[in-house]
Amino acid sequence: MECHGRDLLQAYLDDELDVARTIEMERHVAGCVACADAVAGHRALRDVLSAPELRFTPPPALAARVRTALDTAADAGARRPAPRAAVRPWRWAFSGAAVAFASLLLVSRALLPGGGGREGLADQLVASHVRSLMASHLTDVVSSDRHTVRPWFDGKLDFSPPVKDLAASGFPLIGGRLDYLAGRPVAALVYTRQKHVINVFVWPAAAGEPAPATRAEENGYNLVGWRGDGMAYWAVSDLNAEELGAFAKLVQQP
Repeated sequence: MECHGRDLLQAYLDDELDVARTIEMERHVAGCVACADAVAGHRALRDVLSAPELRFTPPPALAARVRTALDTAADAGARRPAPRAAVRPWRWAFSGAAVAFASLLLVSRALLPGGGGREGLADQLVASHVRSLMASHLTDVVSSDRHTVRPWFDGKLDFSPPVKDLAASGFPLIGGRLDYLAGRPVAALVYTRQKHVINVFVWPAAAGEPAPATRAEENGYNLVGWRGDGMAYWAVSDLNAEELGAFAKLVQQP
């Protein structure tokens, strides 16, 4: 078959094809280098992402914060005045529930990082990192070759992100994707360190944009930000801060 096998590649990898199509795809993959590489990359990535270490564990304090928010909302609803005889009881019950829900919503927003305003960049970075792991959309282009990953962004972004091969240092490149951060499309370069995934978000640094904090921690994830060659960089991972810092230094080397 001609190499439009990629149209069926995802269904083949998810075991969603019938027997005849599955056999056809197996024959195609055996003779198509590009599809064989895509299958190998997907399966390797699936093995990495299935590791227990990648599962998000809520901090112990979260349960107490949610209980406090619920108690506050319930108390707000309980303080409503008793209904007048002329008003149907179910209407007051609905009103009390609405007040409780609204109070819970306000308290919940106060508990979130950023406190109800526009979420900060650190929140967006971590959210994009976690979303890429949960939505099975870690990469748009799967390749360990920087000469394949970098040209893939041509025509998709208004800049060309620098891409480095760090496999020899223990941080292999596995691909890249398009993402959206800080109000604009950005490049996301994806590396791994053993069973840990590292997202490196890259976009042109705006004139007057403040330099990013060197390091940060948000909801159990480590972040490292820097500037270089007119670009803003942020690396995000559940990798320990020391190793992520070492990775960032490798990326910054000329």
